[in-house]
Amino acid sequence: MKISIIGSGSWGTALGNLLSEKAHEVFVWGRNTSYMNEINEQNENKKYLPGIKLEKNLEFSSDINYVVKGSKVIVFAIASQGIKSVLEKYSDVFDDQIIVNVAKGIDVSSLNTMSQLISKYLPNNVYVALSGPSHAEEVSKKIPTTIVSASRKKEDAEFIQDLFTTETLRVYTNPDVIGVEIGGALKNIIAIGAGISDGLGYGDNAKAALMTRGIREIARLGTELGGREETFKGLTGIGDLIVTCTSMHSRNRRCGILLGEGKSLEEAIDTIGMVVEGATTIKAAYELSKQKDVYMPITKELYRVLYEGKDPLESVSKLMLKRQKHEFEEMVHESDWS
Repeated sequence: MKISIIGSGSWGTALGNLLSEKAHEVFVWGRNTSYMNEINEQNENKKYLPGIKLEKNLEFSSDINYVVKGSKVIVFAIASQGIKSVLEKYSDVFDDQIIVNVAKGIDVSSLNTMSQLISKYLPNNVYVALSGPSHAEEVSKKIPTTIVSASRKKEDAEFIQDLFTTETLRVYTNPDVIGVEIGGALKNIIAIGAGISDGLGYGDNAKAALMTRGIREIARLGTELGGREETFKGLTGIGDLIVTCTSMHSRNRRCGILLGEGKSLEEAIDTIGMVVEGATTIKAAYELSKQKDVYMPITKELYRVLYEGKDPLESVSKLMLKRQKHEFEEMVHESDWS
């Protein structure tokens, strides 16, 4: 079948190549015409996925009509904050295709998840979120990876599961679209915190604490928004959190390291040279936590470090000296103690 990828970055390229290897006709859209031509000529995306030779039947183009026309499936693989502008400009290009989103973020202007945002512009299209612990670099090298296909209808989730499954990419299904999206978006926040911890020279103890308490925050907001508690214990919750907080492939962790070493947010993003999703997601999650009255102390402190100039060491001290409490305060009652 013909499949369209909106976004020519590392993840869009890796998924496009994977689908091309399965003999599908895959077209990738990117804005830069000369660079799209360069990728076609060299069979390599040297900027975003260097060293990976691309399939001959994978074509890149800056003509979105050409890329989309006649497609059965459209994969959104651009940064979450760019999806709204693409939909505003090109929504009339899309037909009744299945929309698969791999962006991990919350639209900062509306505080919508990607499913909520896309449904406003494409209300009649099937929507599937594809998420999980998956670096494009490793998927493109055929390193075993597991992800999740989430949709409200079982048959839609299973169709995308079958489409993307290979010998090295295992796909599970999940009906909890909101939970999967919140897990994928908010883990980037905690990864920035993990990077700051590394940049400050802290060790494994601090990172383990941050990740463990971080998943509690993610689950708190996620369940308030309608997600299921068990989703945050799975691949798109703790699984994605682990890989993003520990890998140097993670732009969010690398951004945090630079912040911990004393660079400003602007300097850190410039150094990385690519979108750092968590930097914007922190704004959205902080606003949602206030709107929904959800307790998220790590997110609050990270917001203050990134956007109010607070010293990271002060934030660490504040988190460590918070009111003493039970680890599972929401679930434990006085009658539980002997």
